[in-house]
Amino acid sequence: MIPAHADWSEANQRFLVAALARVREALRNHVALGTGPRLTTSNDGASHLEDETPWTLAVPPALDRLGALFGLSPFERDLLVMCAAVELDASFSTLCAEAQGDPRRTFPTFSLALAALPGAHWSALTPDAPLRYWRLLELSTGDALALMPLRIDERILHYLTGISYLDERLRGVMEPLAGSSELPPSHQAVKQRIASLWSRGAAAAGWPVPMLCGAEQEARRAIAASACAELGVHLYVCSGVEIAAGTTERAGLLRLWEREAALTGSALLLELEDVEAVDNLRLVRRCIDQLRGLVIVSGREPLRELRRVALRLDVPPLGTRERHALWQAALGPLAARLNGQLDAAVQQFRLSPSALRSASLELASASPVEQRSLWDVCRAQARPRLDDLAQRIDSAATWSDLVLPESQRQVLREIALHLRARGLVYDTWGFAARNARGLGISALFAGTSGTGKTMAAEVLAQELRLDLYRIDLSQVVSKYIGETEKNLRRVFDAAEAGGAILLFDEADALFGKRSEVKDSHDRYANIEISYLLQRMEAYAGLAILTTNMKSALDSAFLRRLRFVVEFPFPDAGQRAEIWRKVFPAAMPTEQLDFERLARLSIPGGNIRNIALHGAFLAADGHEPVRMQHLLRAARREYAKMERPLSEAEIGGWV
Repeated sequence: MIPAHADWSEANQRFLVAALARVREALRNHVALGTGPRLTTSNDGASHLEDETPWTLAVPPALDRLGALFGLSPFERDLLVMCAAVELDASFSTLCAEAQGDPRRTFPTFSLALAALPGAHWSALTPDAPLRYWRLLELSTGDALALMPLRIDERILHYLTGISYLDERLRGVMEPLAGSSELPPSHQAVKQRIASLWSRGAAAAGWPVPMLCGAEQEARRAIAASACAELGVHLYVCSGVEIAAGTTERAGLLRLWEREAALTGSALLLELEDVEAVDNLRLVRRCIDQLRGLVIVSGREPLRELRRVALRLDVPPLGTRERHALWQAALGPLAARLNGQLDAAVQQFRLSPSALRSASLELASASPVEQRSLWDVCRAQARPRLDDLAQRIDSAATWSDLVLPESQRQVLREIALHLRARGLVYDTWGFAARNARGLGISALFAGTSGTGKTMAAEVLAQELRLDLYRIDLSQVVSKYIGETEKNLRRVFDAAEAGGAILLFDEADALFGKRSEVKDSHDRYANIEISYLLQRMEAYAGLAILTTNMKSALDSAFLRRLRFVVEFPFPDAGQRAEIWRKVFPAAMPTEQLDFERLARLSIPGGNIRNIALHGAFLAADGHEPVRMQHLLRAARREYAKMERPLSEAEIGGWV
C-alpha cells in the first residue's frame, strides 16, 4: 500500500509501471506457453494475474480513474496498457513481434490481445465500445480488423502518466476561462443560482442547462467563470459558430470535448453571439441536447426548444451604486483625489469591468503632464466598440456658431438639461424605479438639408463633453429580413458604454407612413421601425433622428419621441448672421457685404460651401476674400444645385 502522504505523481507512476509489468508478464507467458497467462477470477468475476499488487491511493491513479470514467472492462484496461507500453518502453515492441511470430509486427493488435490478455472479449473493439467510442485507441487501416495496428491516443497516453492539458484538437475552438474577481451583488445572485442548480447533481434527463441572458458578454462570462470556480469545475468557452460546423467535424469535436470534460472535470460555456441563422441555431440546439456534461448557454436571448432541462437566468445591467462600488475598488485612494469627478462619470459611463480597470490604471500611472480627467479617460475607453460601426464626428461647434430662432435654441437647451440631470431624476429621485419604460432621451431634427441639424448635434456634444457618432441609416437598413434589427442592435449595444450621442442620418430610409401590411416585407418593415424606436426609448444616452421630410413620418412614431426640433429655412436676417459667422477669425477678408450675400436664398450648408470655395480662390491669388471670389464660388454652387442665379440675388456684388 502506498502511504497516504506519498506524492500523487510518484504514486501514479509506480502504479502505471506495475500495470505495464503485469501486461508484460502476460505477453511473456503467451510466448513461453503458447496458451496465454495463468488466470484467477476475483469475487466480482473480473480476471487478474495472480501477482497483481494491491494499491490504495487517496486520489485514484489515472488508470483507475480512466477505467471508471469510461466503463472499461479489465480486458479493455489491459489492452489500453499494452498500447501505452509500446510508447513508454521500447522493449515492448520486440516483445509484441516475438508474441506474434513476425519480426515486422512490432505493434499491438487485437488478435494479440485476444490471445494473450485475460478476460478477452470481441465486443471490446466494436465502434460503440468505450475504446473506440471515446477514441482511446486509434486503428490503422489496410489489414483485417483483428490484425490492424493499435495505437493509444496521445492525449490519453499523457493522461495515464499524470500529465493533463487541453487536447490540441480542441485548441482554438475551446479556450479556458478563469474565475473573475468579486462580482457585484446583482451578478453574485445569478452566480449562486448556477451553483445551487448544479450542486444538486444530475437529474435523470442529465445536468440542467443554465441560460445566461443579457446584453453584456463580459458580464455573462464573469458569472459563469465565478460559478464554476466555486464548484471546483474548470470552464472552457466556445462560440456556437464552431459548434455549427460541418457534420463530420461537429461530431468529432463534441466527442473529443465530452472526453476532455470527463478527464478534467470541466464545463462548457457556449456563446451564441454570432449564431443568428435559423439553421445554425437548430444545429446548436441539437448539439446541446446531445452533450452529456455541464453546459452553460450564453446569449442576448434564451435558446428555445431545448429538450434538456434549462433555466433562463437574466443578467441585469449594473446599477449606479454597483458601478460606483466597482470604481471605488479599482481606484482605491485615488478616488478621494478626483474632486467629485467620480459621481458624474458613474452616472454617464457604463464601462465593462475590464474597461473600468483599464481606465483606473491609466489614471493611476499617468504623469502630472499626461494627466487627463476621469471623464475624458472614460470617453476614450468607451470608443473602440463603436468606432468600428459608425463615424465619430469631432465636435467643435458652440452655441455661438448656431443660427436658429430662439424657440428652437430653447428646445436644444432642454435636451442638454435632460441629459445632465437624468441621474438625479431617474436614480436619486426614483423616477426609474417607478416606471422603467421610456427613459431614453430621443429627438427628431427635421428640416431641409443644410439648415443646421448636424451642427446642432455637434453643439450638444460639445456642451455635454460627449462623443458624437453619425450612423447612416441608408447603410444600416437591409433588404434581408432581420438584418436591419441586427445592425441597429450592434450600434446601440456598442454605444451603451459611453452614452454617446447617436445621430441617425436620413431617417427617411427607414421611417414613413405606417405601411398597410400586405405581405411579409411590409410586416417586417414595421417591425424594424418599432425596434429602432424601442431601442431609442431604452438607450441611456441621446439618440437623434434627422429627416428632410417630417410630413412623411407617421404621427404615431412622432409621439414616441421626447423632443422634435424644426430647423426652418433661414430668413434674410439669419442668412446674414450665418455669413458673419462662417469665416474664421484668422481668415483675411475685405469689403464683404453680408446683407448683399444674404440675398442668396440658400441654407447654412450651402453658405459654408460657397465661403470655403471662395477662400480657396482667394488663397490662389494670395489675396483676402472679396465679393468677386464669393461670386465665382456662388455660381459654382448654384450650378451644382442646378439652380439659376438671378440678377436680383447678385446685383451690386462687384
